[in-house]
Parts: sequence; structure tokens; C-alpha cells
Amino acid sequence: MTPEEIPSLRLYHSGLSQPTVTTAAEAVAHAGAVQAQDFSAAIWSLGLRIRDVTAAIIEDAYNDGKILRVHVLRPTWHFILPEDLRWMTALTAPGVKSTVAASNRKLGLDTTLFSKSNAAIEKALEGHHVLTRQDLKGILADIGIVTDVQRLAHIIMQAELEGLICSGPMQGRQHTYALVDERVRESRALTREQSLAELACRYFGSHGPAQLRDFSWWSGLSSRDAEAGLDSIREELERTLIDGKPYWSPPEDGEVIPDPPVALLLSMYDEYTIAYTDRSAISDAREIERMIVKGNAMTAVIVLYGKVAGTWKKRVKKDSIEVLLNPFRELNDEEQEAVEREVQRYGEFFGRWVELV
Repeated sequence: MTPEEIPSLRLYHSGLSQPTVTTAAEAVAHAGAVQAQDFSAAIWSLGLRIRDVTAAIIEDAYNDGKILRVHVLRPTWHFILPEDLRWMTALTAPGVKSTVAASNRKLGLDTTLFSKSNAAIEKALEGHHVLTRQDLKGILADIGIVTDVQRLAHIIMQAELEGLICSGPMQGRQHTYALVDERVRESRALTREQSLAELACRYFGSHGPAQLRDFSWWSGLSSRDAEAGLDSIREELERTLIDGKPYWSPPEDGEVIPDPPVALLLSMYDEYTIAYTDRSAISDAREIERMIVKGNAMTAVIVLYGKVAGTWKKRVKKDSIEVLLNPFRELNDEEQEAVEREVQRYGEFFGRWVELV
């Protein structure tokens, strides 16, 4: 493996260059977890990795509870499988709680308040009820808990991190919450060691070639835990040194790795860009700076032949979607046509007329 081959391999292992799965659950299972704080962006990310699918089909799977949206790995939402919720929460919630502990203290949130809020939320949701964020705000206000925007977000996140609540079906365009014990019918029972191995297997199988530090960042695990996970599956992966750095990926076993697509329009927070701490394989330093909004928040990007080559954004209008392109260089005719095809695919996926402006 050479540095130039990394984009092709990542695109293939992620399912971006040659989708093989046919359902949202299969796509999420393969990835392990898919960053999803921007719901429509995450739907598009999944759609790019599934054969013959639309946004409506994926949203139906979400509403049916075949995939869930909760805080795991890091302090943000991810799509995961219902059967993975309990072991993944048990493994990664302590790290998320530690990360947000200082913010909780600033907001005046402590274990006594969380105990009170969790009890009220659980009582309100019992009996297979689902409630919106505003519903929960009212319930908490009724028992004297102040719920400005930040406090409410942290109270709900805490309930997720304790395995109490998870996503329910959409009500119009509003998200709802449900009790985990009522929405999750089956769970995988894994030991901590098995959980570390399973998470490492999912990550390197769908994101490789990747480095240990990439896995540690993506998973939110400490370096020691990430290394323990990698060590447990080391014999199942191929190791390649590039510029003195070890990269781990699934063995190719004679597979023909397809060339990267000419063009892709990737969402903000797509796993191809967000799931690595070292993004040098897909973009040079100057372009990385141009696609980072703040911190690790990535903008939506135009990818040409596996490399970041620009950014794009959408404007949702009443009857259409406007797509604005910002390539970092002038595109040749083949590239321009490929990008325009991706824009049309985006509109067809969401069932909306799309206009390139």
C-alpha cells in the first residue's frame, strides 16, 4: 500500500465507491456508528453507502427503530443499531461524561439534579410514550428544573448516557425520545474486552487504512483502551508502514479495489472526513483548513478522485433545493459533469427539484 492508495481503499471499505448493502441497518452495522447531529446530512451520508435507496426509505427505518440516534463515542449524536446501544453506551459513556463534566458544573447540573430529571423523564415516557424536546422541557419545568437551551441539552444527553432514553420516531420534523427498555427489544451482551474488540473491528473494517490515533479519536477511547481493542484484532488486519506510521486495514485477499469515483458530494460530518485525526491522506494542509469550520466541525465537501477539492452548501427552499459549489480550483469538463451528476443525485435522493447556483 502506498500513500496514494489510501483514498481508494477508504472509499472502498466504507462503501462509498462500491455500495454493497441495501438497508440503513446494514450500513450502520458496517460502520459501527455514524455521526448524526445534522440529521439530513447523516441521512445523505448513509444514502451514499446504500444501493438503490432514498431519504424516505432511510427515515422509515429510523422511525421504525431499525437504527437509533443517541450520544455515544463522543459528545454528539450518532446513528447506531438498537442491539449495539447498551454495550456501546457502557463502553463509551464514561468518557463522554468526563468530557462534559466541566460544562455540567458551570450549568449547575449535578448528580442530585440528574437523578430528579431522569425520574421525571422516565415517568413521562413509561407506557411506550414518545415526547419531543419541547415536551420534556415542559415536564422538567413543572418540577422546578430550569431548562434553558444548554441545560436542557445536557439533561437529555445525560439521560442518553445513562442508557435511559434513545430516539423515538419523528413527529413531523421534530425528533422525539423514548425509553430504551421499551424501544430496544434485543441487546448484545458483551464484556468490556469484547466491546473494545468489536468497536475496533467495526472501525478498521469500515474506515481503514487508519492509524491507532484515528481510532482513539473517533471512538472517544483512551489511547490505552484503543490499543487494547486493536491488539485483540491485530491478526485480522493488515499493517503497513507509511512515512514511519503504522496503518491498519482489512486484508485485501485478492479483491480488486475500484478506482475512486470522479466526484462525490459528501455531507458535513461525513465519516470519510470526520473520522480521522490525521486527514492528510485526503487533503493537503491548506485545504484541510478551508474545510474545517471550527475545531473538528467539517463543512460539506466536494471530493474528486478521493481527494477534497472544494466545499458546497445547500439552501432549502419551499419547492426546491439550491446547491452552491465552491471548488478550490477550476474543474475540467469531466469533473464538472461528474459534480453536476452528483448534485442531481442529491435532489433525487431527497425527492426535491435541485438547482445548481
